[in-house]
Amino acid sequence: MSKPIVEVRNLTKRFDDFTAVDDVSFDIQEGEILGLLGPNGAGKTTTIHMLLGLITPTSGTIHMFGLDLAQHRETILRQVNFSSTYISMPFSLTVEENLKVIARLYSLQNIQKRIDEIIEKLEMGDIQYKLTRKLSSGQMSRLTLAKAIMTEPKVLFLDEPTASLDPDIVNKIKIFLKEYQRTAGLSILYTSHNMREMEEMSNRIIFLQHGHIVAEGTSDQIIQRYGQRDLEEVFLKLARESKEK
Repeated sequence: MSKPIVEVRNLTKRFDDFTAVDDVSFDIQEGEILGLLGPNGAGKTTTIHMLLGLITPTSGTIHMFGLDLAQHRETILRQVNFSSTYISMPFSLTVEENLKVIARLYSLQNIQKRIDEIIEKLEMGDIQYKLTRKLSSGQMSRLTLAKAIMTEPKVLFLDEPTASLDPDIVNKIKIFLKEYQRTAGLSILYTSHNMREMEEMSNRIIFLQHGHIVAEGTSDQIIQRYGQRDLEEVFLKLARESKEK
């Protein structure tokens, strides 16, 4: 097996007396979609923020492309991008203007052509010249996803990328992501509270609870391990156990 494109070893993050992520280790292979599951407060967002270099781990290491994130942050992050329903972009700019800013920050070539391609693929032509402050939550989700993929990253972190989207757009985005992942060899870390979506999208899944990995494997392996009918029942079982502790 080839060397993982993302390697996380013994990752821990403490905030004073609270441990948000506790000795977490996992890999992401090139071209793999790894699902990250867990109830609210399990440590998912903290983990992603450490992978993006937004917060510094208390201990542990993160390597991408064989490089240590702590020592090669800029080199690594030029090949990485992120989309989340919980981020915003400058409200005073139009959709196209926001994408142009991102393109220039990443020194992309043929900027207008690239923007037009992404606008078409994500069916955003009707909002291309719309002010960002006037976007609906679903339109904003599409903009943040467009921002993430237009830089042609090798690793993509997606935090609930289809939240607030109608079922038709969700289906089109899932098809687009799977095709883009296949043709570009893209590696993805994917979070969602839609269990069916996680089963459809993920090659493997890790389940966080109280900052620990409590389950890892394919969705079928995890379902079988916990003796449930589907991934949603596993999620409910573990989430309820989490609240009892």
